[in-house]
Amino acid sequence: MTKKTRPPASGTAKRSKAGGKSRRVAAPRRTRPEAATRAISASARKTTAPNGAKSAIRRLRAQLAQALARIDELQASADTDFLLEIPNRRGFERELQRAISFIKRYRTSGALIVLDVDRLKPINDAHGHAAGDQVLKTIIGELLSHVRASDVIGRLGGDEFALLLWNLSETDARAKAALLEQAVDRLSFSFHGHTISAGASAGIAMLGPHAEAAKALEEADRAMYVRKAQRRHET
Repeated sequence: MTKKTRPPASGTAKRSKAGGKSRRVAAPRRTRPEAATRAISASARKTTAPNGAKSAIRRLRAQLAQALARIDELQASADTDFLLEIPNRRGFERELQRAISFIKRYRTSGALIVLDVDRLKPINDAHGHAAGDQVLKTIIGELLSHVRASDVIGRLGGDEFALLLWNLSETDARAKAALLEQAVDRLSFSFHGHTISAGASAGIAMLGPHAEAAKALEEADRAMYVRKAQRRHET
């Protein structure tokens, strides 16, 4: 009977010189290049991940801070009149609503004055909008000199302005409105050799525990138009 021989299970069979018997020698294990690359990359990630993560966090925080600062800038620009650098209608209404909330909570008082600049349109028509802009800037500078730092002046639109004044009685508020009219009336402007004046009419609304922003603005606006009509008859 012929004796069967099994093939080597693995590796390469080598025959020894003594005895002629073969012995199995394991072949070296092969590693694929891509597997080795992945192993090295994984090892590198384990080593560098903490530092890389910290760097990424610092970068993201810096970007977030820049984004928040930009949001603040955009918010401020949305609430500001660029020409006069005071709150526009949106910004003023926001401040008025905050003030009313404060007044209701702490039972304080305040006054709202709506002031309309007289004769601004004839100035624009005769001397140009640059002249009208200069008139408005001068008037705002004058109004600011007659209010406290805690008070707020805003531009409602065109030639109409509003003032939010804290802790005033109705008598004091009416006296302040008259004082502001007189201050604007005293201003004079010179354009192309012509000296001109503007003027202002003011109406008030008191702010108390039951005040509402929209109604207060409407009340002061109506009072301003009544005052404007009175001034026409006075002149």
